[in-house]
Amino acid sequence: MVPKILYNNVQTSTIDYNNVEKKKAFEVEADFLTIGRTFAEYRRMFDLTAEEIGGRELLDCGGGAGAFTATAAELAERVVAVDPLYGPPPDALEPRLDEAIEYDVAQLREKRDLFVWDCYGDVETRGRYLRAAAERFLADYATHPERYVAGALPDLPLGADSVDLALAANLLFVYDDRLDREFHEAALCDLARVAREAVRVFPLHSLDRTRSTYVDPVADALRAAGHAVECREVPYEFQPGATEMLVVEPVR
Repeated sequence: MVPKILYNNVQTSTIDYNNVEKKKAFEVEADFLTIGRTFAEYRRMFDLTAEEIGGRELLDCGGGAGAFTATAAELAERVVAVDPLYGPPPDALEPRLDEAIEYDVAQLREKRDLFVWDCYGDVETRGRYLRAAAERFLADYATHPERYVAGALPDLPLGADSVDLALAANLLFVYDDRLDREFHEAALCDLARVAREAVRVFPLHSLDRTRSTYVDPVADALRAAGHAVECREVPYEFQPGATEMLVVEPVR
């Protein structure tokens, strides 16, 4: 049985990459980093077209402090974000998000040379993106709480075929030091249960900047279950070489 993972609240030890030098890894200590992305970043990370958003039903899992749901809701038929972060009032979440952003930016300053800066230019601009995403999220979370559902993979509190497209950013494969292969398979099967047309996952690299060793065996397991699976290039790169998303088209 795969346990439900509260991926913003799990208590874990500091990452140990064994033979990987600390300078070569972006570190997340104790738990999962709660930061978000803007709508523009999601468009690039998932290579989303206007047609794939407008009039559609979408899921952002785990949505975290991202702005995608708020902005996409202006175009889509319906957008829902799922994350164990949700539930507390906005003023209770804000200090936690501020702390996560400061932690992220501090690491980026220290390890700037580990990333590709074509999209952002510099660390300060990246920090502004993070803060803009958090601000948009908090405003929408306060005014449209129905869009933000407390829940966690691999047991989403959504019905089968409840959205057209499910997006999963910066969780699966990223944290492969603490989420095992069984979890990844169960999580993607549940996302495929919820999505009528497709599931997209980005990135496929883990925190140590290498392609996760779970990508290929998990893709094979999904194919064995009858799903169509492929990796597609996207017009976004922040981790060097992390320019692919996993696309799963559910079998029915």
